[in-house]
Amino acid sequence: MNITIIYGGKSSEHEVSLQSASSIIRTIDKKHKLHLIGISKNGAWYLHGDEERERIIKNEKAVLKIKKDEAKRVTVIPGGGTKKGLKAGDDFLPTDAVFAVLHGRFGEDGTIQGLFEMADLPYVGGDVMSTSISMDKEKTKMIWDYSGLPIVPYIAIKRQDWDDPEKKKALLARAEKDLEYPLFIKPCRAGSSVGAGMVKNRNELLEQAEESFLWDNKILVEACIEAREVECSVTGNTKTIAYIPGEIIPTHKFYDYEAKYTDPNGAELKIPADLNETQRKTIRETAIKAYEALDLSGLSRVDFFIDKRTGKIYLNEVNTIPGFTSISMFPKMCGASGLPYNELIMHLIELAINRFKTDRKLKTCRQS
Repeated sequence: MNITIIYGGKSSEHEVSLQSASSIIRTIDKKHKLHLIGISKNGAWYLHGDEERERIIKNEKAVLKIKKDEAKRVTVIPGGGTKKGLKAGDDFLPTDAVFAVLHGRFGEDGTIQGLFEMADLPYVGGDVMSTSISMDKEKTKMIWDYSGLPIVPYIAIKRQDWDDPEKKKALLARAEKDLEYPLFIKPCRAGSSVGAGMVKNRNELLEQAEESFLWDNKILVEACIEAREVECSVTGNTKTIAYIPGEIIPTHKFYDYEAKYTDPNGAELKIPADLNETQRKTIRETAIKAYEALDLSGLSRVDFFIDKRTGKIYLNEVNTIPGFTSISMFPKMCGASGLPYNELIMHLIELAINRFKTDRKLKTCRQS
């Protein structure tokens, strides 16, 4: 099988993508041909040869690098399909499936999914609509709320409203009245807790809002619940499976970027999570409902809060391309449920190919 792995990207989670893709490359059987495409931080695509794959396999601590060789610039060809949809220099890159291991903007927001659709290529994960909606935390909450699923109280603020003194004053008053301190502020369309923080008063709110607006033109202000953080892996196209939930126990104030990726002692991961049978069942059932409400396919990690005071379970957010590093929760939860890492990767690729075959049966234009 010819598999294309894409990594890097124009995202605050560029480095995380390199780690995730490195782990995936190590687990794919050598009988499969890999095309490794690295995307630089300015958005240029470059093909990397078999020597990069060998370097990653030989050294467990090695991380992918992006080499900017203009002779190996990659282009995507609309309508090219699995034989001619990707090209590097003068050579086409036959591709049975693409696994774009891209976290955050330009990876989980429907943009690259649209590119693959135009090129007529099978790809791992949700389609254009489901990924773009899932990337927007406000839109995700709106759909979950409409579907009767439990969400944390919030308000969304757009940059243009924040820049209007009268609207800003009203928004601050609403946040303080309806939600009360402490509050949690984060960009609507960023991941890995980038630009996010907890605030205890108005001055901190003003400062954190400006930080969050550096990453997106829309931010969320949420009620800050003292809660346990529980996650659940989900896979499937037409048949959805939720795996054994795990729990994040941060050693930091909250599970921020450093705790997730740079501090080896940033959090304790407990799989399975210490839950009673009712909680475990509720989380798995709610994860499936949340996934299906967004019309997701392939995979996602659904994140939850459990209020330490009341025990109430809330949906937090969904990640359509979750981390695949050596310490990432998604593959670990699948593994605890009996689906080891190497089988998980091939399962996701099979789901991508199956959905592609199903979608190709649909009519796209009228017969003349």
